[in-house]
Formats: sequence, C-alpha cells, structure tokens
Amino acid sequence: MNYHRQLKSIIEASGWSQEQLARNLGVSFATLNSWINQRSQPRAKALLNIEKLYLDIVGMDQVDESTLQSTKQSALQLRITPTKLAGDKDVLDKLTLYLTYHTNTIEGSTMTLSDVEEVIFENKVLSNRTAIEQAEARNHQATLYWLLDELANNGNSFAVNEALILGIHLRLMNGIISDAGQYRKHSVRIMGSHVVLANWARVPELVNTLSKDLEESSEDIIGELANTHAQFEKIHPFSDGNGRTGRLIMLAQALKSGLIPPLVIKERKYAYYKYLEIAQTKENYKPLELFIAESISFTNDLLNNK
Repeated sequence: MNYHRQLKSIIEASGWSQEQLARNLGVSFATLNSWINQRSQPRAKALLNIEKLYLDIVGMDQVDESTLQSTKQSALQLRITPTKLAGDKDVLDKLTLYLTYHTNTIEGSTMTLSDVEEVIFENKVLSNRTAIEQAEARNHQATLYWLLDELANNGNSFAVNEALILGIHLRLMNGIISDAGQYRKHSVRIMGSHVVLANWARVPELVNTLSKDLEESSEDIIGELANTHAQFEKIHPFSDGNGRTGRLIMLAQALKSGLIPPLVIKERKYAYYKYLEIAQTKENYKPLELFIAESISFTNDLLNNK
C-alpha cells in the first residue's frame, strides 16, 4: 500500500482531522495536505513514520516475536496496586476520565473529553448531549469505583467470576437497557465481523467455564488478558454493553496482578477489532497481546504525563 492510501486509511480509521494527523506525524498541515493531494511526496524518514502510524492505527496481520516479547516485558514493569490507585485522587481522576471517554466513544458516544469531565466530575447535565450518553458516562465512573472497592476489600480472594461479571454489566447498563445484569435471550451478530458468536442458550455455561479459567493463575498475565478478553467478547453474553464490560474485566485482571491496566483508545479502535477477530477466528493471540502491552504503556505514559 502506498503512502497516499495509508494516510487516507489512518484518517478513516482514527477519525482524526488532517490537522490532528499532521500533529501525530510531526509535520505541518500544509505539508500533510500536499502529501494527501499528491502535490509532493514524503521523504524516506517521513515514509517510515507514516508506515509505523498506519500499523498502529489500522493494525497488522503478523507481529515480530522479538518485538512482542520486548514490549510485553516493558509493560510488565509498569506496576500499581488497587489501593494505591484509589488513594491517589489525581491519578484516579485522570484514569477515570480517559477510560470513560474512550470506552464509550468506541461504542458510539458523541461526547467530547470535556463533556465527560463536566458530567462525571461537575455533575452537569448537558443540553447538547443525549441523556443516554450522559448516563453511560456516570455509570462507567460508578462501575469503575465499585470495581476498585471490590479489589481493595477482597485482596487475594478477589475473583473475576460470574457474579462480578453480572455486577459490572448491571452497573454499566443500569437505566440504559431493560435487561442490565442479565444474559441475552436471543441471537446476535456483529456487523462487519466474521466471528460466530455463542448461541444464547449456552451463554451461562460458557461464562461459567470462562470464570473457572480465570481462577487459574498464569505466569503470562498479558497473554491471559488477551486470551480471556477474546473469549469473553466471542461469548458476547449480553444484549448490549459487552465491549465496555469486557474492557473493565481486563482492568480488574490487570489490577489484581498489580499491573497498570490497558487503556484501549478510540483512535486505535480499528486495530483493536482487527486483533480481536484474528484471535477469535484463527486462535492467534499474539497481535492482541502486543496491542494490550502497548495499551498498558499508553496508560502509564498518560498517568505520568509523558
């Protein structure tokens, strides 16, 4: 794929304007616009930067094993405990804001980062956003705080089990859908995906099996995060809210292991879905593992203002 198509694909997948893309490539708007309109061509270093950004945003089919292992090892050094997180208001507020904004935007919310901040921290009611979007933001904040309490209060006995999964969904979707905290009773499919989701009649059985798998400790926590997240999203146990629930389960797993949780940002949504589908249809979890390790590093940089 040539650089021109890569630039177009990055804009389409990320939702960035040309100004935002130019900033991320470290060039002026005029330079980027000239590339897009093919009035000039990027030099070798710029071509490499475009290629790297394209792979970050759109995704890749295969990952280099040495890159995967080094990225995972770096991410595993980024530690935080639930108690420390809950006790540092500035860090907790920042994590809450960005998690809430990105996870809901991935699912279609039109609220801006400042909208979310006003709703969850200033208790404002916005006239230019829907009531459901604002409820989604408040619910996500409340669910995150509840999860942190569960982690802190239960310590080593904390478990990601059926009760916790149902509790997450109930709090996330309370007042938004009528069957919050209940398994779906019908078939569903994901538009544009080749993944065959679980039969609704098998959902309780499959969630129970997944819960048992989660009880077994793993030396490869990032590999476990990728594996169980792909499994959960393939089960797709609820009528709505599966993505948000699954990402909070990942957060709980990471924090239980003392690891900074991964933040899946909206700009990388296309790559995220691509890697999920590769894991679910080909049982190749390596691209998703790399994505999760990179997302852990992103969270760390965000919380430490890097």
